[in-house]
Amino acid sequence: MSFPPVPEQLEILLRGIEKVVPASELSEKLTKSRETGTPLRIKYGIDPTAASVHLGHTVPLRKMRQFQELGHQAVIIIGNATAMVGDPSGRDEARKKQLTEDEVEANATYYLEQVGKVIDLSKAEVHRNGNWFGSMGLIEILQLCGKVTIAQLLTRDDFAKRMAAEAPIFLHECLYPVMQAWDSVMIKADVELGGTEQLYTFMLARDLQKQQNLPQQIGMMSPILVGTDGVRRMGKSLGNYIGISEDPYEMKKKFMQLPDAVMRMFYELLTAIPMTEVDEILAGHPKEAKIRLARSVITEYHTSEAAEQAIARWQQEIGEGSLPSDIPVAPLSRSKLNGEGAFQAAQLLKELGMVPSTSVAMQRIAGGAVFVLNGDNKQVIQDKAEWVPIQDGLIVRAGKKDWRRIQLID
Repeated sequence: MSFPPVPEQLEILLRGIEKVVPASELSEKLTKSRETGTPLRIKYGIDPTAASVHLGHTVPLRKMRQFQELGHQAVIIIGNATAMVGDPSGRDEARKKQLTEDEVEANATYYLEQVGKVIDLSKAEVHRNGNWFGSMGLIEILQLCGKVTIAQLLTRDDFAKRMAAEAPIFLHECLYPVMQAWDSVMIKADVELGGTEQLYTFMLARDLQKQQNLPQQIGMMSPILVGTDGVRRMGKSLGNYIGISEDPYEMKKKFMQLPDAVMRMFYELLTAIPMTEVDEILAGHPKEAKIRLARSVITEYHTSEAAEQAIARWQQEIGEGSLPSDIPVAPLSRSKLNGEGAFQAAQLLKELGMVPSTSVAMQRIAGGAVFVLNGDNKQVIQDKAEWVPIQDGLIVRAGKKDWRRIQLID
């Protein structure tokens, strides 16, 4: 098999990568692969604790697709066994509920349907780690445990913190990273893709591969994609996600809520637009940059026609051209603002006469019907206790026909 020159591969593969461990070995592996005509085996694992795939999941999957396009072998691990154990980090709320085998398999089936929108599944290997863990007896499991020391486990950050806090660490939790690392042994991984929080497991896999006299994998770690709030990692349980199978219009609305500060990350991790061009886009109007981003991503997971329809609908219903011509002016005393010139969201709607009570205000906020406009900058209100920065002329909407333009008075 013929592969592109190594420098050309590196230029493509290192975009959006925060860390390669060990850094020197990626070039070495690519060089050997090219010299021998042997594709590298690229691993990405997912525990099907939920069925939906959001843009955060697509970051390593997009990297896997790039490896595929360069001629390497994609290997997807469906963690139907590890999903039954649970990630000890506790990030995933779904793991608090013990799933049945049927639920895990149903999630896995739908998950793979969505993954097929990102990578070429017809050319990928798909393995369920239950195929090897399910056939292991107690003695074999104990032998696997004998390959990892307690000292190694305690180098994992969340375990170390719990030990220091004298919080319990359960035995099955210790098995979870060992199982994930053993997956790399079973499929003879050359490269594993994931987020920066997975460094411990990636390195544990290298140790186990060395013990089995196998070539050691390297870890390629992407930054953690933040959610629509611009702060926390994207996640369904946090309500700050954009799902790739969502309705295009719903995706469009969420893209327009992104804080300006995270736009470069989204372009770098979710599109193939050259970064020099991205910098030019971001130097222009933020609204146009968000429209361009939404068009690129929605087209990838739906169609270009669906993307254009979503954009046109947004412009008609929410964009600046859809503002009513007769928005009522509502006076607001500066003395009622806090020290930073802000007003609490639910109270603001009541103060402006847009709702009869704070309970109604809370209902509208929970329904996603409340936002404020300061010029072209739109802020969707997501919490009743959120503090809204107030400026003279700020426009507030609390429903399709409920608008106010604030006039600050002394």
